[in-house]
Amino acid sequence: MTAATDAQNGGLSPVQNKGLSPVTAAGDAPIGIFDSGLGGLTVLREIHRLLPGENLVYFGDSGRTPYGTKSPETVLRYTLQDVNFLLSKGVKAIVIACNTASACSLDTVRRTFELPIIEVVEPGSVAAVAATKTGRIGVIGTPATIGSEVYKRAIERAAVAAGRNDVNYFGVACPLFVSLAEEGWWDNDVARLTARKYLAPLKDAGIDTLVLGCTHYPLLAPAISRVMGRRVTLINSASVVAAAVQRVLRERGLLRGDNAGNVDVNAEPAQKTDAAAAPVLPGANVSIRFFTSDSADKFRALGSKFLAGSVEHVERVDIEQY
Repeated sequence: MTAATDAQNGGLSPVQNKGLSPVTAAGDAPIGIFDSGLGGLTVLREIHRLLPGENLVYFGDSGRTPYGTKSPETVLRYTLQDVNFLLSKGVKAIVIACNTASACSLDTVRRTFELPIIEVVEPGSVAAVAATKTGRIGVIGTPATIGSEVYKRAIERAAVAAGRNDVNYFGVACPLFVSLAEEGWWDNDVARLTARKYLAPLKDAGIDTLVLGCTHYPLLAPAISRVMGRRVTLINSASVVAAAVQRVLRERGLLRGDNAGNVDVNAEPAQKTDAAAAPVLPGANVSIRFFTSDSADKFRALGSKFLAGSVEHVERVDIEQY
């Protein structure tokens, strides 16, 4: 791990990343995933679908959610604590399954830690540019994500790389969506009314592609789709991030066991945007561990709903220790 100043790290001293031996890293070491709460389970689900032989460690910071209404300095401090916790579990790569954390902290995290760091903004932006026919792309996210304009810049870069000069960006903050997702209110009257209110400017803008710029938002996709209509393509950041994880681990020789020889690098990521999906059921010799900064019982109940299967064991951690 390269040194970083305390100011860069929000006053924290990051845990030393002692690294993993090539044998361990390419074998049993888990992939670490974190989010401000439960939304990152949508990413875990897609990673497990794509790479079922990988061990996974998930941390949901539900005790401090939402990140999207916090200051950039606070989000950076939270992010570094989350990364340090995952490093304490011996992970070989970390997925920042939180758009707000990616927007506020990515540069510092990548400067500070040596292991692969996969984020959510760039993959979603590239997918959106590839999907749009009219060039009118909407992004919904937390106030911090939209306010940072990180998606605007990423979409502009993706458009240049694709040789397109017809791409226009429209961003809308949807702060209540995270709370709705965390409560399990995915497609009820409250969710639909909230979606109509938030999404009205994007309907007026005539977008044809909408990036779900928060990993909680795919859970509300049915309500969002009802408002936007069938002609608008929803970009689920969870599935495109899973494909990015697959690619990065393959390039670095970090895929585990059978995954290393059975990766279709040209496969298109699934664009499922609803909560209904195959259950997450780890096979023999595969470990998926869950940690939260809030109630383990609540995480277990809602996590089982998110993953369409039973979440047996959840451990509560004091994240401030990291």
